[in-house]
Amino acid sequence: MALTCGLVVANIYYNQPLLAAIGRTFHITDSRASLVATATQVGYTLGMVLVVPLGDMLERKSLILWMLGAAAVCLGAAAFAPSFALLAVASVLIGICSSVPQLLLPMAATLAPEADRGRIVGRVMSGLLIGILLSRTASGYVGAHLGWRVVFEGAAGLMLALAALLAWRLPRSRPAFQGTYASLMGSLLTLTRELPTLRRSALVGGAIFASFSVFWTTLTFYLAGPVYHYGSDVAGFFGLIGALGALAAPLAGKVADTRGPRYALTVGIALALVAYVLLGVGGGYLAGLVLGVILLDVGVQSAHISNQTLVFSLRPEARSRLNTVYMTGYFTGGSLGSVVGGLAWMHYGWPGVCAVGSVLVLLALAIHRYYRPQA
Repeated sequence: MALTCGLVVANIYYNQPLLAAIGRTFHITDSRASLVATATQVGYTLGMVLVVPLGDMLERKSLILWMLGAAAVCLGAAAFAPSFALLAVASVLIGICSSVPQLLLPMAATLAPEADRGRIVGRVMSGLLIGILLSRTASGYVGAHLGWRVVFEGAAGLMLALAALLAWRLPRSRPAFQGTYASLMGSLLTLTRELPTLRRSALVGGAIFASFSVFWTTLTFYLAGPVYHYGSDVAGFFGLIGALGALAAPLAGKVADTRGPRYALTVGIALALVAYVLLGVGGGYLAGLVLGVILLDVGVQSAHISNQTLVFSLRPEARSRLNTVYMTGYFTGGSLGSVVGGLAWMHYGWPGVCAVGSVLVLLALAIHRYYRPQA
């Protein structure tokens, strides 16, 4: 499951280092080429909202296999797209089909013993995080040497290989929801209304992921500025440093199992706050910047795993839908964080970025500690 999460989520991020090459192929501007990345993210969001809830209604293994097959077809279409318009359409479909990890995480929580649920979810989540962080590095290297179309061809082959592997090893599940697709989607609102812990987790997750996006959206600008004068290759190296946060995910899950998810969530938020203090004070020194990146990634991922452990414990028969609600809040916060981070950099530079990131972490802490929503 961890391997599948990493390889499938990578489909969303392969295109980011390839945008300039895609623009040259179709003779379009960089800003228009960037729509490929936007289209993939939009597709992923659509898949998370419209497809992932089906994990409670349909047999998950069959649904996952169908999605991997469809992802392979869409990636192949992108590889051979004769026009930019067709590439953009294929990118939306790639995003939709690549929501498979959000089906596997609830499945892992269902299969895991209750005493080990946090650790197991953390282990699967670590695969997803490593896929996000390393996909850009891999696609950039392959694209530079073999061309951007080869990246999509290789990804299509990987999806077919994964489908064969999961057909062999992934166990079948028994869906609990009985009803129509319309009633399934309506139940998302019902769950949100009836479960105050779900609402709080979505708000905390959105705030902490917003602080994460503030940093990663502006890091390239800071590294290229007068303090460091680094290029994009060094910015990519910081993604590898961030992979240490992914390695901490199983440990965070273990703490959630032994000390409780609320305790682990508090620790994760505290680490993220310490990271921003360090980045603000010592970000002008390479050692301080590297240590700040590690602490921020460990803190944010620890908070995320703890939140998911809380959410998955609420309604076992509705874990796919619970994950949809939580992840929608999580990614909404991340999108807002990217916008706010860009504005902070534009007007106040690195001190403004660290200040905004710290405020968002404090907001997550305040919601976690003091917000007690009523059902």
